[in-house]
Amino acid sequence: MRSYREEFEYWLNSDVVDEETKAELRAIEGNEKEIEGRFKAMMTFGTAGLRSTMGAGIALMNVYTVRYATQGFANLIIKEGGQIGGDSKEGSGVAIAYDCRNNARLFAEEAAAVLAANGIKSYIFDDLRPTPELSYAVRECGAIAGINITASHNPKEYNGYKAYWADGAQLGPEHADIVSAEIAKVDIFKDVKRMDYQEAIDKGLIEILGTEMDEKYLKEVMTVSITDKYIKEVGADLRIVYTPFHGAGYKLVPEILKRQGYGAIITVDEQMVVDGNFTTLKSPNPENTEGFELAVEYAKKNDADFVIGTDPDSDRCGAVVRAGNEYKVLSGNQIACLMLDYIIRLRNDMGSMPENPFACKSIVSTVMADRICEAGGVKMIDVLTGFKFIGEKIKEMDEGGDGNFIFGFEESIGFLGGTYCRDKDAVFASMILAEIACYYKAQGMSMYDALVGMYERYGYYIENTESTVFEGFDSAERREAVMSRIRENAPEQVGLTVKGIKDYLAGVPGFTKSNVLFYELSDGCAVAIRPSGTEPKIKTYVMAQGASETEAEARRKAIREAVDELLR
Repeated sequence: MRSYREEFEYWLNSDVVDEETKAELRAIEGNEKEIEGRFKAMMTFGTAGLRSTMGAGIALMNVYTVRYATQGFANLIIKEGGQIGGDSKEGSGVAIAYDCRNNARLFAEEAAAVLAANGIKSYIFDDLRPTPELSYAVRECGAIAGINITASHNPKEYNGYKAYWADGAQLGPEHADIVSAEIAKVDIFKDVKRMDYQEAIDKGLIEILGTEMDEKYLKEVMTVSITDKYIKEVGADLRIVYTPFHGAGYKLVPEILKRQGYGAIITVDEQMVVDGNFTTLKSPNPENTEGFELAVEYAKKNDADFVIGTDPDSDRCGAVVRAGNEYKVLSGNQIACLMLDYIIRLRNDMGSMPENPFACKSIVSTVMADRICEAGGVKMIDVLTGFKFIGEKIKEMDEGGDGNFIFGFEESIGFLGGTYCRDKDAVFASMILAEIACYYKAQGMSMYDALVGMYERYGYYIENTESTVFEGFDSAERREAVMSRIRENAPEQVGLTVKGIKDYLAGVPGFTKSNVLFYELSDGCAVAIRPSGTEPKIKTYVMAQGASETEAEARRKAIREAVDELLR
């Protein structure tokens, strides 16, 4: 194993590395800390694949690390028998998509070129597409795997590489570990195979996917629409503002809304432009209020009912709803509860609820969803954070005949309402939000009115997610040290009395081991602490409830202050 300094010199002296990359490296000569940060270790290939800032070095996203990771992934695929002409029961070939990120198309083509040199066929989209369409395409193409070049809602400096398996869900821990081991076995330059991209097309090792896949995907999404009754009544009068945050939802979200029959879809023109620099945005994350500034201006100007915002790869969906003369940004938990309540209520009323229905959510998402399910006769299943676990549960229940999936969500604005794909879907979420708006508009209500009514029925639930960011190249070590300290010094109080602790790293029955601490508190409240899988952060999730908004907020504030103190 080379030292970081030897790795740096290896890149500088390699015939494979291009001159532009070498110039970038020469510019940091003498900055030992920078060199160490870039070359100390390869990015970890986890269940979320790779994610980092773009630049030269094994710790960053660039064509060489993309090729390197793809060689490791190709080795896994070959082990599973999924090479072209193989007889794997999982299928053969790899579906590849990408979003609006800088270098996204380049990285996607490089991945396909490496797969081709390994004898593995790729199905690559002709332009950027939503992440859920990639998940759908994996199974539609009969592929053994998928690759998506995206950094989701991270800042413009980032890019990433998400790996999927034949079920359309992100790669599970066992397969991710094999890829990591395979990467460690090969040399980043000498052992990585690559074929010319055009040559691979000519040889039939790369097939281009176009609008025919869009049509199949949209058709599947529309099958999980609950009813068009209220769209026919008031859809022509519903005024929807939509922004794709410069990303992959810019075509298919407006298209599905048009096909559903809405009369006034107002797009934020400045943000309909594909732009990896996110020029008009303070944040490309629809969870953040500041990302909606321009969209809310459009809403006020056009007297809109609500705003939809999808993130750069169009798997997450945020919403801003009208509340009297104001517009309020809803949390992921609030959006999910509106969706879940609508789906259960309408399916029960219409007699379209399947037998043994179940919903699924991450352990850090609101307990209010459990109350909604209880009232509607639907089973709720909790899983670890990461939509792949919801995808796995859908597959497990579907194949075992143990239940019929109706809805899944994570508090981080990720939602899915059908089994056509195994990842969160902002195209679906946009469609169902518009339906919900019509349902309540037909009753003279807004979605905000509906949310208030739900709190009055089920109790007040207030959740709060915050992140503690660790800067610098040693951020991972410092982050883990904080998690270890908290583990070793279990608190008796976190704002409220600690009634129980679940350490998912030590092992909780029914769950894969994961670096999560979950504190069950008095009065039905809770807090979860976990390091982010994609960013240098520790994320903390406060879940408070009470008989009134005032009581719930007082408990949330007490827990939040205690959590902040715990992390110091």
